Amino acid sequence: MDWKIFLTIFASVFIAELGDKTQLATMLFAADKEVSKYTVFFAASAALVVASALGVLAGSLLAEYINEKYLHYVAGIGFIGIGIFTLYHA
Repeated sequence: MDWKIFLTIFASVFIAELGDKTQLATMLFAADKEVSKYTVFFAASAALVVASALGVLAGSLLAEYINEKYLHYVAGIGFIGIGIFTLYHA
């Protein structure tokens, strides 16, 4: 395993998820005194694993038909667009 790539992906996803509406929803579920915190943790973790698996699958399929360089450009433009949109509506 390439630890540099692992840590880069981990840090990117971790930072992207902090303060995300997914994390807020998880906090609301955990705030319910009648719900097991373990259930909330494992359900939220499983959901993130499945969502990540779908991302990996989609990326793998796209990479078969589209040059990786162009995928990076599209992703970069998409992130910049989201940032501009967020700043504009702030």
